[in-house]
Amino acid sequence: MKNAPWWISEVIYQIYPKSFYDSDGDGIGDLAGITQKLDYLKELGITMIWLSPCFQSPMVDNGYDVSDYRKIAPEFGSMEDMDRLIQEAGNRGIMIMLDLVVNHSSDEHEWFRKALTDPFYHDFYIFKESDHIPNNWRSVFGGTVWEKVPGKEEYYYHTFHRKQPDLNWENPSLRKEVISIVRWWLDKGVAGFRVDAITFLKKEDYAIRPEPDGVDGRASLTGFGYDVDGIGAFLEELKKEGFDYKPCLTVAEAYGVKEEHFKDYIGDQGYFDLMFDFEAADLDYEGDWLHPTNWTIREWNDKLMNYQMKIQPYGWCGTFIENHDQTRAASKYLGDHARNPEAVKTLGAMYFFLRGIPFIYQGQELGMVNFSRERIGQFDDLSSHDMWQRGLEQGLPKETVMKLINRRSRDQGRTPFPWNGEKYGGFTEGKPWLELTREYPDINAASQAEDPESILSFYKELIAFRQHGKWSDCFKYGNITPLKSHEKVIAYLREYGDKRLYCWFSFADESLEIELPEECSDDSWHTGRDLYIKEDRLTLLPRQSVILCQHLP
Repeated sequence: MKNAPWWISEVIYQIYPKSFYDSDGDGIGDLAGITQKLDYLKELGITMIWLSPCFQSPMVDNGYDVSDYRKIAPEFGSMEDMDRLIQEAGNRGIMIMLDLVVNHSSDEHEWFRKALTDPFYHDFYIFKESDHIPNNWRSVFGGTVWEKVPGKEEYYYHTFHRKQPDLNWENPSLRKEVISIVRWWLDKGVAGFRVDAITFLKKEDYAIRPEPDGVDGRASLTGFGYDVDGIGAFLEELKKEGFDYKPCLTVAEAYGVKEEHFKDYIGDQGYFDLMFDFEAADLDYEGDWLHPTNWTIREWNDKLMNYQMKIQPYGWCGTFIENHDQTRAASKYLGDHARNPEAVKTLGAMYFFLRGIPFIYQGQELGMVNFSRERIGQFDDLSSHDMWQRGLEQGLPKETVMKLINRRSRDQGRTPFPWNGEKYGGFTEGKPWLELTREYPDINAASQAEDPESILSFYKELIAFRQHGKWSDCFKYGNITPLKSHEKVIAYLREYGDKRLYCWFSFADESLEIELPEECSDDSWHTGRDLYIKEDRLTLLPRQSVILCQHLP
């Protein structure tokens, strides 16, 4: 593909540093631990690592509350450890992407401490003089978005936790500081940024919302707080003055972007290279975790395909089924078949070959599954504690609330990585900061590494097929078109030049007869031991993936 962006061939692996590998026995994963496991990642076949935040932080929100953007949190190591990780990863052909958290900082950041007394830094944040809470907005983590400044009739604004005050992007001096941070890390050798909560930067008029949506009388920011008119000026400056300083890949966590703004967010002239879609990832609840949905494969298919078709004219998205804010995909999407290797493989193949840059979250390549906790005290996640309180306030039985939290807690994806079947899964010699899932004696990297039929081996095959196979350019550059199929099948066509790939992914319990659209058997790829094609019919086995390939004359 002429003029293809350099990052089109990347396969990105997200690491939650606190839970990947602990090198010093304190129960917390660290940068040195990641460096020790680079050969595992090289063998897997990934080309870039996205690190969740490892900056200095009081860890109220596990690093998404930054107190110094130019220092490493001591529990993760030192700046020398970061430099070594960048260098050693580079020696293996792997680049490093950082999580850039600049909608807010920690209240322990020097800027915020100075803001309480220094007029210059006061304008780095959003303060309102008032003798009462300024409006009825609810923060993402529950409660009001306003926190009173001690000793003053003044409040500061926080989209998330009260110890994560929002930065005031209306202030040019603040924007200049953020841009200098971006340039500083690019000079250090990082290859890109995943930009956190970026659609929250521009605020509305702070008016009271006339229609609260909870028993607390507040209105959720998720109804109106995203992609506010005027945000583009901030993002354009960030791109031109920051991201364009050196070649890098930028990925927006772009909740709530309106379709008419896709062309502004991505593409040749977009603020970012990629953005994440959450329509399919959040299909299992409506509004909040306390309102689960009984979704169907057809609804899941429609959400995936609708987004693929909407974004295709403008650029690429990051495709994913797991991350640090999501539960384990096998449990969420496969239900009773979460431990069925064939089902897990088809789930992986289905999303991996969509149009976009594939992201793998740590442990996904092992088919990790959700845990079940019995007490709210076993959870670390702020959102889980918020939902516990809100559920009880709404009068739900404790057993019901606990079941809903287990179903959707962000801790599901944050449990330590199981390297082997030994105590604590080989993650640490100390006590892990968060309990592991109970399945680590069965699901771990060591037990799968030498098994050619394992899920780990399958992910290696997936990556090699996309990156280096005969049909690689079609996966990387090709367009996508939905294919009509059975209600329990996700199907699509990938096309590039004279190549066509017909893709079917069954989530059915029974075999299905699929009418082939045309002669398309120049080549094939499939899961399961057998492929059944007779004349113009494909027999799709339960939970099987099939790709039929065609070279046009």
